[in-house]
Amino acid sequence: MPNINYLTSGKVIEVPENSNILRMSLRYDGDLPNKCGGGICGTCVCKIEEGAEFLDKVKVQERRKLGDEWLDKGYRLGCQSFVTNGDVTVSWDEEVTKTVKKRKPDKIKKEKVAVEK
Repeated sequence: MPNINYLTSGKVIEVPENSNILRMSLRYDGDLPNKCGGGICGTCVCKIEEGAEFLDKVKVQERRKLGDEWLDKGYRLGCQSFVTNGDVTVSWDEEVTKTVKKRKPDKIKKEKVAVEK
């Protein structure tokens, strides 16, 4: 089973595959900050220090809240991120959390699909 290393709190938790980073933190006292759990507030933003390849794909809600700027720096929302089949190390920083929480969600551009008549 994979481990989630909550670097900031010093906790390492063995979790089943496809476990959510925030839910495991709540269940086993990983201390990842949180508020809404739905990808809206940004409180659970965390930096993936190691093991990004063992996370599922970035969700639309994460892309809207974090934008490419934060995603490109290795940040994800704990409430939207699931560990697949390997160890992941995450950290968080109060200043980053404050900045992300203030960020207005991006509007997702819908691709126009040509309709054949």
